[in-house]
Amino acid sequence: MSTAPAEPSSAATQSHGNEGHLKRALGVPSLVLFGLVYMVPLTVFTTYGIVTQTSGGRLPVSYVVTLAAMIFTARSYARMAAAFPVAGSAYAYTQKTFGAPVGFLAGWSLLLDYLFLPMLNYLVIGIYLNAAIPAIPQWLIVVVTIGIVTVLNIVGIVSVARANFLIIAIQAVFIVVFIVMAVSATSGMGSVDLMAPFRGDGTANGFAPILAGAAILCLSFLGFDAVSTLSEEAKNPVRDVPRAIMLATLICGVLFIILSFVSQLVFPSNNFADVDSGSLDVMKAAGGAFLAAFFTAAYVAGALGSAITSQASVARILYAMGRDGILPRKVFGHVSVKFSTPTWAIAIVSVISLLAVVIPLDILASVVSFGALVAFSVVNLSVIKHYFVDLSEKNVLSNVVLPVVGFLLTLWLWTSLSGTALTIGLIWLAIGFLWLLGVTRGFQRPTPVLALEE
Repeated sequence: MSTAPAEPSSAATQSHGNEGHLKRALGVPSLVLFGLVYMVPLTVFTTYGIVTQTSGGRLPVSYVVTLAAMIFTARSYARMAAAFPVAGSAYAYTQKTFGAPVGFLAGWSLLLDYLFLPMLNYLVIGIYLNAAIPAIPQWLIVVVTIGIVTVLNIVGIVSVARANFLIIAIQAVFIVVFIVMAVSATSGMGSVDLMAPFRGDGTANGFAPILAGAAILCLSFLGFDAVSTLSEEAKNPVRDVPRAIMLATLICGVLFIILSFVSQLVFPSNNFADVDSGSLDVMKAAGGAFLAAFFTAAYVAGALGSAITSQASVARILYAMGRDGILPRKVFGHVSVKFSTPTWAIAIVSVISLLAVVIPLDILASVVSFGALVAFSVVNLSVIKHYFVDLSEKNVLSNVVLPVVGFLLTLWLWTSLSGTALTIGLIWLAIGFLWLLGVTRGFQRPTPVLALEE
């Protein structure tokens, strides 16, 4: 992949004084890899114990429900990314279609999941490395990992893309080894009920527990959303970003379903030694101490990759909001001339991520899903407003029916979240609204908007 900077678009080069600009260096393979690493194929094991218990042993069914919802939403993101190939994702799409105030609140919701997702990765790295090496405190592991990720992101997006190849390769090898060993283990268990992962273990009946699990699993699909944040660093954003969004969603969705199905066959129980690291019980059942150690190494590598990419994405969201003046421009709108990265935004995300030392895993997972589902909802509605209303493209199926289905599915999942997640999310939205009131002096001044010209 070439590292030479292409001529940047005016949207990417709004430089003031000695400000640098974002480089157009990423093609479809790098964008898809960014999405895959962000989602982490092994993220199925992040909330494995929590969602297995929530769904009553029907984790694959919850993943099928989530993937169905995400396919419609990914399509909406792809269409909006083609219409507005800029950094900012749901924030940019919504402010262009519904106006700056609504766009700000959409971006504020997006910040919630993007700020919490790096924390989630740092926390699970701490949990699994501490389980493997109890002598090293979990908090120390978290702090050291944050330092490593911060340096990698400041150095530049091309270095991040290169690291993604190695991370995906490690996970791919593990997935093959795990499936082979799991199949071997189940074949020695005598009669295996292949429908058990779909029927459940009887601890939670009905469809509501499946939806509750599916709502949490939305965080697994945040990668396609993250791809759209790199529109100003893609070589051909109008063509490449939509393709990468759909490919990343489908590839990871299928992997999640397969891995969860095989896992529940080899360990048909939700009685874990520790629900947060319940995946280790699966690994020991499939391949003993060897597979548990291999899993820890591959999983930590994947979580590290997701931490790198999630921090890169949220830093660019903050950059987009700082560039338009909603957040302090001198801090968040700054791009390093030397590294061509938003260094101050990256550093601020790192400081916030230190909260991973004190926030529990289940709360982090649910709150990430809250922010994601709000953003997903408004992007589905943006397709209707932009294409059907503003451009008068009267293809009802494409411009109304499909995005409405995506909206209703995400709304359904949103209402299935825990009360704690809903409370935290609504408080976050209230804070965003108060910030907006302050920026606009009670809406007496216009809300600053992104420059979206090509």
